[in-house]
Amino acid sequence: MKRWLQEPLLHFLLIGAALFALFYQVADPETVSDNRIVISEQDIDRMITLFERKLQRLPTEQELNGLVEAHIREEVLYREALAMGLDQDDTIVRRRMAQKVEFMFNDLVDAAEPTDEELQQYLDGNPDKFIESARTSFIHVYLSADERGDKVMTDAQQLLVALNSKQNPIDSDTAGDPFMFGYTFDAQSDHQISGMFGSDFATSLATLAAGSWQGPVASGYGLHLVYINDRTEPWRPLLSEIRDSVLYEVLAERRQLANSAFYKTLLERYDVIVEQPLMQQSLVETELTQ
Repeated sequence: MKRWLQEPLLHFLLIGAALFALFYQVADPETVSDNRIVISEQDIDRMITLFERKLQRLPTEQELNGLVEAHIREEVLYREALAMGLDQDDTIVRRRMAQKVEFMFNDLVDAAEPTDEELQQYLDGNPDKFIESARTSFIHVYLSADERGDKVMTDAQQLLVALNSKQNPIDSDTAGDPFMFGYTFDAQSDHQISGMFGSDFATSLATLAAGSWQGPVASGYGLHLVYINDRTEPWRPLLSEIRDSVLYEVLAERRQLANSAFYKTLLERYDVIVEQPLMQQSLVETELTQ
């Protein structure tokens, strides 16, 4: 019985029932009875004009359908907001009023916080969302292609031998050329390494073994001799370590599903009429000729 009470679907049903109970307590009956939504030719012409003014081209038929759908959604939520009295003593425009309905519903959805068991199930079912990337700790010696010219590769190969020499090792801190980002990097992700050295460097670095000087590895700056101190493989943290992140994702998914179901229920109360304007006909003809 306890497990049944924790089911997310039951939460959504209870939330919906609570919201509609609130709605019918405060709604204006005259407003509710006006359930016809007419998208006129003038409305569609205005959408096309605004789209063309913004993007300097006519919308495709798919884009126009998206604009109409967005307008219908806004109108439905706007009327629900009016019926609930959300416009009283408020100067916010109709779009903001439509958003209020969604915000109220989201608050009700968020009130039913998922259990740790539900969070763990989401984590298990969506591991790629929470994987920690591989981390690499390394030092490098930089050789500038601009400073050394055609000698840069020869210099790099000679320096690599010297760095790995057990009889006469050299100090990596004083070898090579100055580098703007420094020489020691701890626990860097592939994304961080790509941001500093470029994606090709990061890809090459991932193939090198730890424990010896290797290279040269090319970047947009020149050549690098690299010593990898440590590398960790990708791993997934425990729920206790990333609970807030998992909770955020679960609530976001719930809001999306609940909002979609809520809007669909509201939309069923309206008769939506979309008139076909002459301007749309010319739009279709324009697409056919392109």
